[in-house]
Amino acid sequence: MCYPLIPFATFSIVFFEMTAKRSTTIALTVAIAFFMQNLDTTAVNTAIPTMARSFGTDVIHVSSGITSYLIALAVFIPGSGWIADHFGTRRVFTLAIVLFVIASVLCGLSQTLPQFVACRVFQGIAGAMMTPVGRLAVLKVTPKSELVTAMNYITIPALVAPIVGPLVGGYLTTYFSWHWIFFLNVPVGIICILLALHNIPREEETLEPKKRFDLVGFILSGLALAGFMYGLELFSKDGLPYWVAVLVILISSLLLFINVRYSRHISNPLIDYSVMRIDTYRISVLVGTATRIVIGVFPYLVPLMFQIGFGLTPFEAGALFVSTMIGNLSMKTATVWVIRHFSFKKILIVNGVLVALFTFLTSLLLPTTPVYMIVVVMFMSGIVRSMQFTSVTTLAFADIPHQKTTSANTLYSTVQQMSSGMGIALGAVVLRFSNVINKGEAGNYTINDFHLAFVFIAILSLVHLYGYRQLKPDAGDGVRNAKAS
Repeated sequence: MCYPLIPFATFSIVFFEMTAKRSTTIALTVAIAFFMQNLDTTAVNTAIPTMARSFGTDVIHVSSGITSYLIALAVFIPGSGWIADHFGTRRVFTLAIVLFVIASVLCGLSQTLPQFVACRVFQGIAGAMMTPVGRLAVLKVTPKSELVTAMNYITIPALVAPIVGPLVGGYLTTYFSWHWIFFLNVPVGIICILLALHNIPREEETLEPKKRFDLVGFILSGLALAGFMYGLELFSKDGLPYWVAVLVILISSLLLFINVRYSRHISNPLIDYSVMRIDTYRISVLVGTATRIVIGVFPYLVPLMFQIGFGLTPFEAGALFVSTMIGNLSMKTATVWVIRHFSFKKILIVNGVLVALFTFLTSLLLPTTPVYMIVVVMFMSGIVRSMQFTSVTTLAFADIPHQKTTSANTLYSTVQQMSSGMGIALGAVVLRFSNVINKGEAGNYTINDFHLAFVFIAILSLVHLYGYRQLKPDAGDGVRNAKAS
């Protein structure tokens, strides 16, 4: 197990704090929280077949334990900005970690699928405060000249955790029990709480003026976002007519439209959609959503393919998938250099084509494929996914004025979590559709089903890149060309 690594990791972080800027130390602190949050979400992916047997259900149904968490995130994230402005980012962020750890323990103690889903909802509510408030803490202390570096740090967990997760989840599931995936959050959470209390400054004197909570906006956005996520999940349910899922999504879209119109007519909207008028932000949100969905499908489908299609154990699947983490990490140093030397438009389009290419190459892998070839495909997939994710996240906040930081962060955090959920939901949907197209037995997925699913994802990866053509050649240059002091 990885507990012996915790003291070493803590010492390294504390040592780095002594020599780094405040914005960097806060970014690293927040990155640990993000890592903890993303770790168990992705570790569960590897444990899904085992959990399905434990709960006596189908692997597709167990995905409700993942999407329920993400639905809770989507519902409660919009209120995080208001809560942080009223009670302070340090206080809210720390309390969110405490609640997240408690919820994690409850998840680990779950004995049935309904229990697990309920605990995941509680965990999602805590995570809804942790993710956006943590990013907000970074944005509040980071000047534009250091934004590329700070975003690079806090996007690492979103890329590394999905890779470490399957390895950790596979090891614990194979040699211990899937329940330990959630217990692992206890020591990590304690470390994160101590670092947050030490690094994040108090804000009592600088809190925003008290504003009335937008209850109508909260209800509208909550129903719209939860309904949209649930509608996507319904596509993967056996025996349910497709028109039901379509109807739920259409109603949710209507509620979201009403919420957007409503927010224009009040002075303190829960989600301020006016930030969408900023070109770089709007494109990062709208087109970037498809990018994040494509990236989110990969850690869900690949471990399943390795286990169900290749017949590997959870640990073997996670170990094979870890080469993607190496690709992610090897690209982090080069990411800042690439962004400094090439425009965001070129990066997102050219690198996006490479994301589509390696997604397609994944559809060609077979149980008989030499291990080194699988490792190369996973490694290169990690490199291009890392570059794409960091670029689109950095671009989102490149032109946001300081007074709009909270609003922009709240909306972006909501969309980002929705994208993660939609990635998992889309993975389940395309896998089911592939099974139907291949005329397979419901719930009995073959290697051909996974191959066809990756072909669908590769096509989506390529088609959505057209949206990045809307970017101006100099989009985000204020961040790219800023010199750190």
